[in-house]
Amino acid sequence: MAGGEPPTPGALLCALLWAAAAAPTPLGGGPGGSPAPGAFGRLYRGAVNISAERLYAFAYSRQPGQVDAVRVYVNSSSENLQYPVLFVVRQQKGVLSWQVPLIFRGLYQRTYNYQEVSRTLCPSEPASETGPSEQIIFVDVASMAPFNIAYELLVTRLENFQLETNKPFNFTASPSQPQYFLYKFPQDVDSVIIKVVSDAVYPCSVVSVQDIVCPVYDLDHNVEFNGVYQSMTKQAAITVQRKDFPGEQFFVVFVIKPEDYACGGSVPSSIHGNVNRTWNLQRTKNLQVTIVPSINRSVYIQAMFFSFLSFLSFYLGSVIVAFVHYIRVRRKASSGRLSPEDGSGIMTSSHPITSSTPEGSSYGAIDESSSSGGRQLSSPERGPPAGSDTDSSVEEESDFDTMPEIESDKNVIRTKVFLYLSDLSRKDRRIVSKKYKIYFWNIITIAVFYALPVIQLVITYQTVVNVTGNQDICYYNFLCAHPLGVLSAFNNILSNVGHTLLGFLFLLIVLRRDILHRRAMEMKDIYTLDYGIPKHFGLFYAMGIALMMEGVLSACYHVCPNYSNFQFDTSFMYMIAGLCMLKLYQTRHPDINASAYSAYASFAVVICLAVLGVVFGKNGMWFWVIFSMIHVLASLALSTQIYYMGRFKIDGPDSDLGIFRRAAMVLYTDCIQQCSRPMYMDRMVLLIVGNLVNWSFAVFGLVYRPRDFASYILGIFICNLLLYLAFYIIMKLRSSEKLLPIPLFCIVATAVVWAAALYFFFQTLSSWEETPAESREKNRPCILLGFFDDHDVWHFLSAAALFFSFLVLLTLDDDLDTVRRDKIPVF
Repeated sequence: MAGGEPPTPGALLCALLWAAAAAPTPLGGGPGGSPAPGAFGRLYRGAVNISAERLYAFAYSRQPGQVDAVRVYVNSSSENLQYPVLFVVRQQKGVLSWQVPLIFRGLYQRTYNYQEVSRTLCPSEPASETGPSEQIIFVDVASMAPFNIAYELLVTRLENFQLETNKPFNFTASPSQPQYFLYKFPQDVDSVIIKVVSDAVYPCSVVSVQDIVCPVYDLDHNVEFNGVYQSMTKQAAITVQRKDFPGEQFFVVFVIKPEDYACGGSVPSSIHGNVNRTWNLQRTKNLQVTIVPSINRSVYIQAMFFSFLSFLSFYLGSVIVAFVHYIRVRRKASSGRLSPEDGSGIMTSSHPITSSTPEGSSYGAIDESSSSGGRQLSSPERGPPAGSDTDSSVEEESDFDTMPEIESDKNVIRTKVFLYLSDLSRKDRRIVSKKYKIYFWNIITIAVFYALPVIQLVITYQTVVNVTGNQDICYYNFLCAHPLGVLSAFNNILSNVGHTLLGFLFLLIVLRRDILHRRAMEMKDIYTLDYGIPKHFGLFYAMGIALMMEGVLSACYHVCPNYSNFQFDTSFMYMIAGLCMLKLYQTRHPDINASAYSAYASFAVVICLAVLGVVFGKNGMWFWVIFSMIHVLASLALSTQIYYMGRFKIDGPDSDLGIFRRAAMVLYTDCIQQCSRPMYMDRMVLLIVGNLVNWSFAVFGLVYRPRDFASYILGIFICNLLLYLAFYIIMKLRSSEKLLPIPLFCIVATAVVWAAALYFFFQTLSSWEETPAESREKNRPCILLGFFDDHDVWHFLSAAALFFSFLVLLTLDDDLDTVRRDKIPVF
């Protein structure tokens, strides 16, 4: 050939045939041992046996920069598994082989045999020459059978092997006929989302993204060996970044599984014998793949600015409210006109109004002499100056009154028909404040010891996902999962910043109130201690820390959300709900509220039950029976303590029969002697409704056994908190108390924001109660800034809702700052 021109395909094929003819003749070779020249698109039929094999050669020309893909289709009518037909395809840089019948293995040693097989050959790298280059492929057909086995062979060149951006492509695949395609990143695109959809749920399929490396793993038993992959029913989405592929291109592989159990389909039964073999099962699936550009770096920056500025605006609003309040107080102080509404929980006058309760109020009607004892017994509180708080360990650990007759006095006062706040706020203020500060220090310790192993565990989860490429481990909304660094769904983590920022803001608001209260105590005379709700801020500090930790642990959960670590997202929600109920109860029962150690021990039991529910709650009927019994008994025990203000003791001084004597006395007094009207009617109504709600939860759990046990427990907490809060507000209004503008605004804001938040919460985008493939059917695109999905909006709104809820508890009783405690009813 003149001028060094490359040989034509025909000349190259002739040279190969001449070389094969000169070589020793192989057993069963073609005529003269030479390979039969093959033509693309032509169907070849033949037969092979142990002494006769067939060799085909297919040559083609490739243009510079062109990627050519070849697909080989084979078929054999033989069902003899002892003597399959072997196909070996040799290329320039690789060998691919398989047998027909092609065997796939499933559960319980089931086998699925296919006589039609179609495979795409790994394309060679684009030519770097300036002119066209020649390629040749050998297909060797052989069998060890002592008899002839017929076969068919068809080799074609793929016209649509390379996928294009924003252009849908439709195709079909089956277990024995997988498909894969090539995609190259455009110059201006750094990240893309591969979206795959199908009209049919089954057969179960797998979508894989693999680097340009031969061989391509495109069968059920090896598709998980390389790259990133997801199982799929009707929808799948994989985000791919340019930086992960040095060659700026990758293969998208589609494999149909022989069974559907991995995608939530029926599990095949265990059957022995030949029934385990299935031939040519029709499992063809129509698929559509579309590759669209993902967001760029500017969207990440906008989303981060939006997240932080949205919640920093709450800081600005708080500063404005505090400044306006300061100006109003200064102006009215200069004019001598101060009213109860001017105090942010702080008394603003050294001569407060004696009472805001109308004389005609029927609630708690009791003559003045009966409450005077409460005022006299409260005198020890006034002994030391208000600013003389000390860190004495004796005072900090003293949870009891210091009066000699205290035990008998408690029984007398707390079992009165009508109670006032002065009856339940008789302990030394410094001792009680230090008692409630233990809540704050304990929750910090709990948070550190709980969060560190959680962070370590979710980092391990994320590492496993990144190393193995198995995206079935984590239940993301893959249509709106934006990676950053090693994190697969940075948007779900960023959206939790609101809990941390608003939790810290709440701590600052409580700190301001605490400081103002201390200053007021130093400036006022000792008699002002008998007015308003006792100010103990320890529980408020604990609530702020819990809100911050909820943001941290929710972010940890969303690093890799799945069934095993969902309790991370709910643990501090239990504590928030519990602390809110404790704070609400502490408001008018400061002396008899639970200690920090008892409260946190109870939370620990709840979290332990949540873990056991995750492990055993799915199928263990015995667990639900035990849990329902614990739930009902705990409700009854807590109701008894609340009803009798902590003074109910089942014991007896004389003998072991005392326990029964005490129980019989209580039943006779409250159920027979006063059956027409309970001694404490309001508490009885609350506890009856509360027990009905809790028993309903217990029955529901026992009957339906919900898989999401953590959310089930959280629902119990939230319903009890809402019930108690509604009861508290109703009783407050019934007692002719007022709601000031700030708490009223917070109540309205809480209701509105919670309603909006719950709307987005119930927009289910994924569910670890189902298989990963079924969960992806619920995936939806982003709805906010092209970066955040519905669940992220739930994070934003729930953080604001919790913040307003905390403000409700903080400001709800500001109207009582100028009311004597012996006029404030207890409920």
